[in-house]
Amino acid sequence: MKKVLFTATVDSHILHFHIPYLRWFKEQGYEVHVATNGKEKIPYCDVKHRVSFERSPFKINNLRAIKELKKIIDKEQYEIIHCHTPMGSVVTRIAARKARKNGTRVIYTAHGFHFYKGAPILNWCVFYPIEKWLSKYTDCLITINKEDYELAKRKFKKCKDIEYVPGVGIDEEKFDFEMTQEQKKELRKSLGLKEDDYVIIYVAELSKRKNQSMAIKSIKQLVKDNQNIKLLLVGKDSYNGTYKKLVQKLNLENNVIFTGYRKDVPKLMKISNLAISTAKQEGLPVNIMEAMIAGLPIVVTNCRGNKDLIEDVVENDDVNSMVNRIKEYIKNQNLNIRYNIENYKLQNVKKEMSRIYKYFT
Repeated sequence: MKKVLFTATVDSHILHFHIPYLRWFKEQGYEVHVATNGKEKIPYCDVKHRVSFERSPFKINNLRAIKELKKIIDKEQYEIIHCHTPMGSVVTRIAARKARKNGTRVIYTAHGFHFYKGAPILNWCVFYPIEKWLSKYTDCLITINKEDYELAKRKFKKCKDIEYVPGVGIDEEKFDFEMTQEQKKELRKSLGLKEDDYVIIYVAELSKRKNQSMAIKSIKQLVKDNQNIKLLLVGKDSYNGTYKKLVQKLNLENNVIFTGYRKDVPKLMKISNLAISTAKQEGLPVNIMEAMIAGLPIVVTNCRGNKDLIEDVVENDDVNSMVNRIKEYIKNQNLNIRYNIENYKLQNVKKEMSRIYKYFT
């Protein structure tokens, strides 16, 4: 039986983004393997491997991970290996060098290079040389935004094939449901929201990169005119409580709600009035694509990935511009907003990915 291996540093990456593609391989008759550093059960996965991946490129465990994964790859003799996440893909491509000589094809999806226009010099000094070196051990490099695609075409000429695929695919069926006014009211109430609150939602891991401080500072200005403006920050805290401390410092405990990680994002979108992203760096943001499907007004910062989806952006950390843009939407709440989301739908992205997979089999 033909075998395929998906690799990523953590289980959550596979679970959030790649289940439809594991299922696709199962339907094609493959034995599906997954390698991460986690223990979670993965749907459509026949064999789960635990490998000592670390997110940081400076952790010694990644050397151990190379040895562990090389042993697995040499034993299993995969037809295709599809690697994801920065260090997951570095470890995988190093471990798979011998296998490629024996016919294994290695596909790498870059979910947003760490080097980009405006990135810190350290990112270019560390990550760019590694990616350029490993490009010669990559049969297909998939980029999910136009900036990364153009950079890869210019700089990674040793890579056999470079493709642009617009994201991992958004499942619009998740949003194909109705909520009664009573259900919306109850969900709002459970979050401490009133019926007449104007709710701004930002779905993202709490981190320096997602820059929630800009969103919080924008709320500080907005509530001067309207205390019924509320901000939902939806996502796990990976920034050691930094943003909760900022909210306390600005006396915004009644206006900023930290929900933690939630599995009901489509429902939260349906009780919200507007979606934002204040990120400084993105690949192709799922949160914004989902807000597009939900038909929400959207305000985003000018970073790679955001500007692939929304043309009219505000500059990073320009709180005044974000506040003014939000105020425009508050004044015009009856706007009929439509987005062209066809290219980002799961069914269309799956067609692109199946074309690539079939080419390498």
